[in-house]
Amino acid sequence: MALELRLFERIESGRSLFAVESISLIYNALTTILIFLLYPRMDHPGMMLLERAGIVALTFALIYLYQIFPCRLTAFVRMVVQMSLLAYWYPDTYEFNRLFPNLDHLFARAEQAIFHCQPSVEFSRLCPSEWFSEPFNMGYFFYYPMMLIVTVFYFLYHFRWFEKICFVLVTSFFVYYLFYILVPVAGPQFYFPAIGEANVSACIFPPVGDYFNDHTFLLPGPDSAHGFFYHLVEASQEVGERPTAAFPSSHVAISTILMVMAWRVSRKLAYVLLPFYVLLCCATVYIQAHYLIDSIVGFFTAFFVYVLASRMYNRWFASRVFRVG
Repeated sequence: MALELRLFERIESGRSLFAVESISLIYNALTTILIFLLYPRMDHPGMMLLERAGIVALTFALIYLYQIFPCRLTAFVRMVVQMSLLAYWYPDTYEFNRLFPNLDHLFARAEQAIFHCQPSVEFSRLCPSEWFSEPFNMGYFFYYPMMLIVTVFYFLYHFRWFEKICFVLVTSFFVYYLFYILVPVAGPQFYFPAIGEANVSACIFPPVGDYFNDHTFLLPGPDSAHGFFYHLVEASQEVGERPTAAFPSSHVAISTILMVMAWRVSRKLAYVLLPFYVLLCCATVYIQAHYLIDSIVGFFTAFFVYVLASRMYNRWFASRVFRVG
């Protein structure tokens, strides 16, 4: 009963747009401009523009709903919908970067020069059994549940910071998505099948140009037994994965930001999430979704992006916070 009362507790935000909606509309506008600039070269620009218009309409429909019922629950719905739309914005980056020459050969060569091998290949080759595959795939699959756990924790126990953490998360994603649009790297799962196992074994990493404009074959992850979490990851990749967004690893970056958020309000929550976080970071290389340098750079850039997004919120939105009652 107490939770129900809190969900329907009246709140006022002091503005029509939440911070997360504002940054989402800005990203929507920036990518819309990019569509117009690249229109003749794109695969289905008209549909992409319609989808963006639909997202704008949905955003304002939820604002209208909130104006009728201004409570915690409708505020939660507004922000979670914007976060759920990240599942649309992620593969959307492929529609842009597929037009540019692929850069995987540079990253595979850098990987070879730094580590004298391909860590993603060696990692999965040395640990092929289900005893390794299942924990790593569980960690990799835990990415979105981890996001949900942290945001719901803030919503229930630290509501005054709820809007800020939603803004920081979505803004962090958009920072990486803009980078992915301009720096097309597909990752070992896509690049190695494209150049062939013989080239990978011989440490020959040729450029593939616009190969991924028409080819999206994804290398299956390592696991001779094909366990439960293996199948979950494979199914999710079949639905939403594209040859895009490898460098830097947003899985590592965003999960690192989530760990910072958890640590700041609950050490217990952070310790509970820590094993999944470690498995997730390892899994990005193990399942060959990323080069090792992708994951390393993802970890270190996470702190910069977290600070950047936090300062953006503090500068633009912090003076107009939720008022309860």
